Amino acid sequence: MRRVIIDTDTAGDDTIAILTALHHFKVEGVTITGGNVDFDQEVENALYTIQVFNPDYYVPVYKGYEGPILGNEKGHVTVEDVHGSDGMGDSFFDKAVQRPEENHAVDFIIETVKANPGEIELLAIAPLTNIAMAIKKDPTIVEAIPHVYIMGGTNNSLGNITASAEYNFYVDPEAAKIVLHSGIPITMVGWDMCTEYSVMADIDHLDIESLETDRSKFFMDINRVVLKFNREVHKINGTTHPDTLLVSIAANEEIMTKSNMYYVDVETKGEITRGYSMVDINNRSGKDPNVKVCEMVDREAFKRDLLEVLS
Repeated sequence: MRRVIIDTDTAGDDTIAILTALHHFKVEGVTITGGNVDFDQEVENALYTIQVFNPDYYVPVYKGYEGPILGNEKGHVTVEDVHGSDGMGDSFFDKAVQRPEENHAVDFIIETVKANPGEIELLAIAPLTNIAMAIKKDPTIVEAIPHVYIMGGTNNSLGNITASAEYNFYVDPEAAKIVLHSGIPITMVGWDMCTEYSVMADIDHLDIESLETDRSKFFMDINRVVLKFNREVHKINGTTHPDTLLVSIAANEEIMTKSNMYYVDVETKGEITRGYSMVDINNRSGKDPNVKVCEMVDREAFKRDLLEVLS
């Protein structure tokens, strides 16, 4: 079974992505990055999600960086309006029995990768701070990581936190730049893929609710607030699942029906374009491609995978 570390800012769809990863992979650990909601709440959300899945092995949770490399004043905004004040659809679940580990997430990433060279893939569904700082602290891990799957950026499309930027890249563009140019093989699934292919509309929610499992009930609970937000703000009649789509593609790349290698970079200095991901589809830069960019998804295959996870 393939082995992964999940790096997450656990709220809303991150939780379903964690369930999906636990379904498909051996999850060596979950690392927490500052992002969607209050940092300590993100930790609790990850622990509770693992408890919902109830794997037959121990999955440790590690606290990482609580904000971006250059500090919160550079753009770290939490998004409780999207996910609810607890990041879980205002469900206010009880605390999980499991507690987080004492070691720092960055040290865990470095130690695990170096102890298992070529075996530990990274599923990045948060701002890339922890992964970037692991690379900076020990650059030798680059050659030991076989692949990083990144939910982040857009491919010449509108963003979801500003007109020009997707949230994960916006929060810490400096970290995104480090990871994108690290030399590690990368697959990127952007926000545009989410709005095009990952939306679960009302009829899909009925299919999920009809499963009548603990996981399907969990899905319905954590998506209450984002469903309302999407209808009012994004004019999307359904819930969006970018992180889960990323993990499903990592598990089965046939779900990604079209992709191409492009040169991808991220804007770190722009006054109104912070976090903008430049996907050079016409190779105007003349630079070698560094990222496999998802361009089309088998939406029905993704839904089947989600239903399998939740059942």
